[in-house]
Amino acid sequence: MAELNFGRSLRRTRFFEDQPAMLDLGNDHASTYGEHLERLERHYTALRSLGVGSTDRVGVLAEASHVYVELWRVLLGGAGVINPLNTRLAPNELAYILADSGTSVLYADAAGATKIAGIRDRLPELRTVVLIGEGEAPHDIGFDDLFSAARAEGLPPEPEESAHAALLYTGGTTGLPKGVLHTQRGIVSSVYRYLMDAGLGPGVNYLSYMPLFHVGSMATWAYFVPIGGRVVMMPAFDPGQAIHAIQDHRITMASGVPTMFAMMLDHPEFEPKMFETLELITYGAAPMPPELLKRLMDVTPGVRFWQGYGMTECGVATCLTPEDHARGSERLRSVGRAAIGVEVEIRDAETGAPKPPGEIGEIWLRCDSLLKEYWRKPEETSQILRSDGFYRTGDAGRLDDEHYLFLEDRIKDMIVTGGENVYSLEVENAIASHPAVAQVGVVGVADPKWGEAVHAVVVCDPDAVTSAELEAYAREQIARFKVPKSWTLQADPLPVSAAGKVLKRELRERFLLCRR
Repeated sequence: MAELNFGRSLRRTRFFEDQPAMLDLGNDHASTYGEHLERLERHYTALRSLGVGSTDRVGVLAEASHVYVELWRVLLGGAGVINPLNTRLAPNELAYILADSGTSVLYADAAGATKIAGIRDRLPELRTVVLIGEGEAPHDIGFDDLFSAARAEGLPPEPEESAHAALLYTGGTTGLPKGVLHTQRGIVSSVYRYLMDAGLGPGVNYLSYMPLFHVGSMATWAYFVPIGGRVVMMPAFDPGQAIHAIQDHRITMASGVPTMFAMMLDHPEFEPKMFETLELITYGAAPMPPELLKRLMDVTPGVRFWQGYGMTECGVATCLTPEDHARGSERLRSVGRAAIGVEVEIRDAETGAPKPPGEIGEIWLRCDSLLKEYWRKPEETSQILRSDGFYRTGDAGRLDDEHYLFLEDRIKDMIVTGGENVYSLEVENAIASHPAVAQVGVVGVADPKWGEAVHAVVVCDPDAVTSAELEAYAREQIARFKVPKSWTLQADPLPVSAAGKVLKRELRERFLLCRR
């Protein structure tokens, strides 16, 4: 049996079965690793009673909880293929993902189950909805009943390295979400790489407040399993609750997008002493403004900082180490150097030819943690996975003479707002379906809170429709975080290329894009 499978990591937790594994602040659940492992065995029994096999997709649509983490771990351990769903998606988006993935069993909290009830008739392959927690919502069986009837009879057999492990959906440049399929080898490679690059070992006490459908939540459900780290969970991010949790539970490690740290520092109850137990702060998913980084470092003397650049398709690809942060200099504006096991090249976006240091081109990556494919999208897969094993990121950047990577722009039209990726075409398609809209262009604009905010430039008769009407219309089509926060309505046409494509660069310059 090859060792790069998550089941091997789960079995290693027997070495520290008396150590604390998890504290869920949402319901005061606490468990040691021994107790946690027993719960995973009962989850496995419950999943088998629902007819779930190792290749079946199991969806989860819920806020963060210890049950959600347990589902992540037992499914990665070989019980099935997890399909974590963004709780902020609109029903139409969820219907597409569940149908496209062929999800057969869905675990959902009351809010999620209520959403699914309205689209259940469009999901013939969805056999069972399991309700997590309390609340009134249509479902087939309650989690408590299912779990109480299950016995701990062992973990799933260890999966092969090539076995499907997780199917995570991300925004699509074609306007439809894409399922990013990861293998066991890919997931475990990401885990080992992170542990080595961040210098993590036993004794980690981690505060989790990231949504568990996001690849940025890997620290919660994967990273600390092989080393016996403890996870203290919040149901959702709240800056006031987070700063008090760090102090009250003597947290040693916290992660997040820059917006989260800005909100914690700006909270009226924040005092620097609240962070005195922190040893490591990691950040990523969006650029860290230099002023915010300096402020954060000033109030946390002695704390190590680590930044990761990556994506759903790869996990962490480059990192800016604690040593880089301590040295300072202009390299703090970079995203660091290639993580362990990763090759980074800058190539010409048209020809694929390598570019020398200092020249801007498309960022190409090669490593074992790359996606296997875009689920059921062979043409899109072939566009980004090359025959030489490299993955085309769609991001533009340059390498300096010491191999530090600097992000320069986006080749693909993606907006990063508060750590969430929003593809402009997806938003444009939703708005363009309104009968009053003749043309639309969507870009990201600088925002002090979110880093970037979605902005729509709409060509229409301004007397025929208002921005409020367009916003309400968009909310019916797409998730709220994708809906533009600001609008420009105009009668003049948008600037286009000779091929008729909207010139996004001109719109970005016009609205002062916060460049990545």
